[in-house]
Amino acid sequence: MHANTTRGFLWSDVETRTLLNIWGEQDIQAALDGNFRNSFVYRDVARRLGAMGFERTPEQCRVRIKSLKRQYLLAKEGNLRNNGQYHKICKFYDTMEMILSNRPAIDPQELIDSGAGGDETADGVDEDGEDAQEDAYSESMGECPLPAETEVKLEYPTVPIPIPVKVTVGNNSTPVRPNNSYHPASNLSSRPKRPRKRRANFPMEKLMEQFLEQSAQAEDSFYRMEEQRLQAEDRRREAEHARELHMLQMLGQMFSSISSASSVSAAASSRPAPPACAPVNSGASPTLFERFYSFGSTSHRGMDDDVLPLVKSIVPPLTSKKHKGQDGRIGIIGGCQEYTGAPYFAAISALKVGADLSHVFCTRDAATVIKSYSPELIVHPVLDSPNAVEEIEKWLPRLHSLVVGPGLGREDALLKTTKEVIEKSKARDIPIVIDADGLWLVSQQPSVIQGYQKGILTPNFMEFTRLYEALHHEPMDSSDHQRSAMQLSVAMGNLTVVLKGEQDLITDGSKVISCNIEGSGRRCGGQGDLLSGSLGVLAHWAYASSAGVVKSVNPSMVAACGACSLTRQCNSQAFHRHGRSTTTSDMIQEIGSAFKKLFES
Repeated sequence: MHANTTRGFLWSDVETRTLLNIWGEQDIQAALDGNFRNSFVYRDVARRLGAMGFERTPEQCRVRIKSLKRQYLLAKEGNLRNNGQYHKICKFYDTMEMILSNRPAIDPQELIDSGAGGDETADGVDEDGEDAQEDAYSESMGECPLPAETEVKLEYPTVPIPIPVKVTVGNNSTPVRPNNSYHPASNLSSRPKRPRKRRANFPMEKLMEQFLEQSAQAEDSFYRMEEQRLQAEDRRREAEHARELHMLQMLGQMFSSISSASSVSAAASSRPAPPACAPVNSGASPTLFERFYSFGSTSHRGMDDDVLPLVKSIVPPLTSKKHKGQDGRIGIIGGCQEYTGAPYFAAISALKVGADLSHVFCTRDAATVIKSYSPELIVHPVLDSPNAVEEIEKWLPRLHSLVVGPGLGREDALLKTTKEVIEKSKARDIPIVIDADGLWLVSQQPSVIQGYQKGILTPNFMEFTRLYEALHHEPMDSSDHQRSAMQLSVAMGNLTVVLKGEQDLITDGSKVISCNIEGSGRRCGGQGDLLSGSLGVLAHWAYASSAGVVKSVNPSMVAACGACSLTRQCNSQAFHRHGRSTTTSDMIQEIGSAFKKLFES
């Protein structure tokens, strides 16, 4: 038999008599009359009933006893009024009479009127009349919410409902409620009646209409306020952006006037030369000198003011007037069977920085794996197909920048396809960031990107050494990295080169910017992919920026400064949280807060 906590579960006669035998035991009655909680008493009754082979919950036992007491009192009331003709309505009348004869007298009329709910002396649970009527209805109708596993004898006790007695006087029939004041003094004791619960008859349809009307008004008010807030925010951002541009233009004019004045001043020749300023090109003008910026250190705060405002000025404001893809659609060329994490890191970093869409062009073996990393990425499994160049070329008009190399591998077929894709991208004049295995391709065939002013190379020390020796055919001077970086940039046609290391050196052959924002000692794999992905977005923003002062400076340099600073800040914040266990995934989670701290504060 399934134990069921709902009311209305059918009881067999044998089970009911067993329950009454347990309930009538002296210790149970003494516990009910004492200071024990009745819930604990009925828990003991259910346990004893279970020991007899009947599985019932304490709540079912309590409800069944309450129903039997109600039937007994109704039958007893019928005996008093009708000379004992209705005592048969309670099948267990004699058993209940024997048990309750030793209990304190209960007012039957009160129990009937209130639905036998809430007699704390008898049941210990305060319930209203509706619950008691549901119990009586469930017992009388024989409802069974769950099928019984064993066949039991069903009982259908007839529970009379109090009906007003018609008293006929002459020809008029007036329904009169039976006199409830008749209580035999021998059996029943008078006690104050508890007031019955009254429920107001509310017009539910009118309340529902009023509720829906108020909800619609509140929703309209909320949307109007939200629209006003967004408009005010857009106006504030536009005013702030215009103010910054005006300030930067003034700074640019001031710096240009200072440089022009210093070139014609005779006193300029008496000034000491800047440290490590050696011209790379022997044919350069004598007045040309290299400026070494220290970006992000407290000892060179003036240079922070030069570079940080430029990076902030290229960040597009977030407004509700834009559409999807307007803030950047970035393409990643890379991803093979062995390397699936690198293209994912680059693509998801681009999205986290602020790009709207990230496309990954990879081999068929890597596509499913990369798709499983994130649903935000658009993955094209075409890099190893026979017509890979045509498949990628049709997407180039939709892309704003290209990142080549993360997870590319060094298979000849893939490198050949990548070379042709770079040529197609150069024809469309979009920024191209080359990293990882893409730099291996450049070291083998430098002409693939040589002289393209929107090309950006991001080598680490080993990749930089390979590129330098491939172009100069001599060992690199490891004692002067700044000079070597400038020489490589000039040899590549003044491309922007980002030499990653203890201090990131950024150069376009004419000047060097040193980014030494504090990072950490953790050098886990994938940090370069975060840099290249974020650089792809910033390069698009830099070249798309309308700020004249940005166009007076190499936009690739500005974008590279922003990407290096962001990567180092993410590394610092992630290391602060995770310490030695820091991974690139931890750094990616810090992109939002690091970006806000650097460029939106």
